[in-house]
Amino acid sequence: MKKVSLAILVSLSAVTGAAYAQDNGVMMSTDPAKAADVEQRAQDLQNRQQAMDSAPAMPMKHHKGSMHHKKAPKADAGS
Repeated sequence: MKKVSLAILVSLSAVTGAAYAQDNGVMMSTDPAKAADVEQRAQDLQNRQQAMDSAPAMPMKHHKGSMHHKKAPKADAGS
C-alpha cells in the first residue's frame, strides 16, 4: 500500500512540474533592449564559467588531528 501511495505522489509531482514548466515557458520579445540584456547576461555567465575553469584549484588543507590511528593491542595483565 505504501508503494502505491508513493508512486501516486511521485506521479502527481511530475505532472505538477510539467504544468508549471509549460506556464513559464519561452517568452518571445522583439524589444532590442531586452535582447541586449539577455545577451549580456549570457556573456557574463560564459566569462564566469571560463574564469572558474581556468583558475587553479585550491589545495586541500590537511588537519593534524584528522588522521585515524589503530589502537595498540592491550598487553595481557595475567602474564
